[in-house]
Amino acid sequence: MKEHGVIDFLVITAGFLLITPILSAHRVTDFMIFCIFVMSFDLLYGYMGRLSFGHMLFLGTGAYGSGLFIRYISGNPLLAILVGIFMAGLLAMLIGLVIVRTTGACFSLINLAFNQIGFFLVLSPLRGITRGEDGFGVRASSFGFFNFANTTFKFWFVLFCLLLVFYLLKRVTTSPYGILIRSIKEDETRVKFLGYNTFFYKWLTFVLAGGVGGLAGTLSALNYNFVTPNVMDVHSNVGVVFASLIGGAGNLYGALVGGVVYMLISNFLPIYIHRWEMFLGFSLLIIVFKFRKGVWGNIQDIWEYIQKRKGAPRLAS
Repeated sequence: MKEHGVIDFLVITAGFLLITPILSAHRVTDFMIFCIFVMSFDLLYGYMGRLSFGHMLFLGTGAYGSGLFIRYISGNPLLAILVGIFMAGLLAMLIGLVIVRTTGACFSLINLAFNQIGFFLVLSPLRGITRGEDGFGVRASSFGFFNFANTTFKFWFVLFCLLLVFYLLKRVTTSPYGILIRSIKEDETRVKFLGYNTFFYKWLTFVLAGGVGGLAGTLSALNYNFVTPNVMDVHSNVGVVFASLIGGAGNLYGALVGGVVYMLISNFLPIYIHRWEMFLGFSLLIIVFKFRKGVWGNIQDIWEYIQKRKGAPRLAS
């Protein structure tokens, strides 16, 4: 198990290091932050089977929580990250008591409603603190080698966070708890019949997804040194849904692949195609009807087919 985890870390690290010379350290850092956010979303959608149209709420809460802490209280970036994660997790704890009681379209839309409320609050009622649509700058203090003004340090720090999140979520999703939330996705009624409190496990998963989403928000604020209401824009939820579907829902490697592919499309396709969103629409149709498991899911199937007679172990998920 430990050897397998080391291989995962080496593969992920090598993958991001290989694309760094092609793009840039700053851009790849942005890619990794988005991948963390996709993994948090996939915990809800891919593993527990709950589609959220308001997951940007937690990214924005993390960004504003850490940004406002640095601006008004202390420039310590590590404390700011903890504050951002705590704020996002606390928000998920509170609204999750209501949201996880719903299913299907209700779950998706009530998340969207809370996301819109959060966007409105930072844009208007809390304008005196958040500066509304103008946003505010974030300048974290540096101490020792913790210098978020250094692009190289930010790259390695975000990579460390991504590997840590990947490790923790892999441990969670492969544990008995992970099997339980997958079972809730398949048939919640039977899980209740077995005596499990499905409400508690759904709520706990929702809080975990919110906290990880908040981590992505804190890293985004430190990476850009700026926070605006765009980090909580409801329209941006489309990106994380597409990324999850492209890579393959219910698979951590799929979340990473989908996050990178979506970021490549959204960053470079607009340069050549004016209506680039139409390309995403066609891609979604192809994925839904022909490649339901996404890019990584289909790669996994091909690998298993090739290795079937050799008795090779399953490809990492």
